[in-house]
Amino acid sequence: MPNIRLMLWGVLGAILFLNYQTWMHDYEPPAPAAQSSSATGTGPKTAAPASTLADSLPQAAPAAQTPAPAAPTATPPAALPAPDRAPAAAASETSTTPLHVSTDVLEIGISLKGGELDEADLKEYPLRKDTPNIPVRLLSHEPPPTLYLLQSGLIGTAGEAAPTHLAVWQSDQKSFVLAPGANELRVPLTWTDGAGLTVTKTFIFKRGQYAIGLDYDVKNDGSAPRKLASYAQILRHWEHASRSYFDVETYSFKGPAVYDGTKSKDLNVESDTDSKYSAAISNGWLASLQHQFVAAVVPPAGQTYQYQLQVRNDEYLMSATGPMADVPAGGTVRFHEDLFVGPKLQSQLAAVGRNLERTVDFGILTVVAQPLFTGLNWIHKLTGNWGWSIIIVTALIKLLFYPLSQASGRSMAKMRAVGPRMKQIQETFKDDREKLGRAMMDLYKKEKINPLAGCLPMVVQIPVFISFYRVLLESVEMRQAPFLMWINDLSSRDPYFVLPLLMGGAMFAQFRLNPAPPDPMQAKIMQFMPLIMTGMMAFFPSGLTLYWLTNTVLSIAQQWRVNQVVEAEAAKQRS
Repeated sequence: MPNIRLMLWGVLGAILFLNYQTWMHDYEPPAPAAQSSSATGTGPKTAAPASTLADSLPQAAPAAQTPAPAAPTATPPAALPAPDRAPAAAASETSTTPLHVSTDVLEIGISLKGGELDEADLKEYPLRKDTPNIPVRLLSHEPPPTLYLLQSGLIGTAGEAAPTHLAVWQSDQKSFVLAPGANELRVPLTWTDGAGLTVTKTFIFKRGQYAIGLDYDVKNDGSAPRKLASYAQILRHWEHASRSYFDVETYSFKGPAVYDGTKSKDLNVESDTDSKYSAAISNGWLASLQHQFVAAVVPPAGQTYQYQLQVRNDEYLMSATGPMADVPAGGTVRFHEDLFVGPKLQSQLAAVGRNLERTVDFGILTVVAQPLFTGLNWIHKLTGNWGWSIIIVTALIKLLFYPLSQASGRSMAKMRAVGPRMKQIQETFKDDREKLGRAMMDLYKKEKINPLAGCLPMVVQIPVFISFYRVLLESVEMRQAPFLMWINDLSSRDPYFVLPLLMGGAMFAQFRLNPAPPDPMQAKIMQFMPLIMTGMMAFFPSGLTLYWLTNTVLSIAQQWRVNQVVEAEAAKQRS
């Protein structure tokens, strides 16, 4: 039957679409240099020099706007040597002791050498549900494979000292804690060149927020004007990793990304083109992405920054550098950037930068997935449980498409009612396919049956199904979210496979309720379909299985009711 074939093709199309996405992610050919540096994923590696990218200084952007009153110039910054990453010999051990910053959501380590963020623990996000006392560590100064730093500083013109991320800063305190009842915590660092230039670098933390403000207050007490530009960059270790369709941790993109003011782009460090990315961008941002978490740099709006990606050995460095600004003798200037270190909470991301919430990748079906997430989030505020939110949103989607489902259900019920007549026609014209087809079409026309109507709900479900998968995969809000009893994480598979088995049973009941395909081969395929779907859904997030189970149960209830109505109408007509 045409509708059965289309239903099968629809399910197969959804599976092939997801597998196509996985194939494109998994089998992009890596650059030869990248292969040589990551061929041994687990064994010991020959360490690259510590200063390969960590000590690289960016180039200033030739932008037309600056935070300083004077007009900017495109004077290149000083080409400083690349020293070793160990503390400078002239600095005492005490002066380079890392600072510790504690807020209600973050534990941050700040190195006085460079004033870089070199450690970040997310207090409210356990690494694993069975180890609640071990938080996710996003930034780390440890050697590969965990190296992950957020560096920042000011660069100057050639021959003049500047407070880059290689300079040593000073702090009056070694520990900063957000006080009870306080909404803001400021962490000031100071640097001076000994010739009248003083810079105060201040990190600004706010209660409940993963955004970090970064201010530079520059005071020039010297006799000559100075030129400075601010920059921020993310240094991270990387290695080639296979991406699995069934492993949510490896399926999501991991690497640098950039927003150019119009669209966001994931940069493949193994690509010859992307690994040399360079662009002058206004109203953009850069980020280092991974599954459900992100570190990002958001320059001020309206200023053109120079964005650049460098890849060397097993590290990549993504930087954004602002335009040069004049600091007149006796004058002051303030530079500012926004940083983000934490989970991909869409509400917080949207508040920090222009379209920074796009770091949550819902794929090509964002137009469906984003409203779906918004609805789930709104219902969750009422229920406090993501599982019930999924059930309620599924019911609302079913209600939204009720007219379509109702028409489809009536067509299916009528086909079930005329089943004996269809069998008789098939027996009569079994040796003449042309007459068989004509007789079947006459029957459909007489009984006002649309043989294609039964597949329409399935066609509608395919993009919703894929969107639900992307929402469950990418939304950190649902990370480790419990539902009921044994379902303690909706973003991972059912540990006891109960939901997939219930879903398979419901699908079998649904197919039994619908008219049986007249073709024996199609009938056998339909019988095995619940088993195939059960095996596939056993490895998907339990939240997705919960959606499909809920949708199937609602479809059964609706179809059963439609069958009753159609049978009653047929009985009335006969009487």
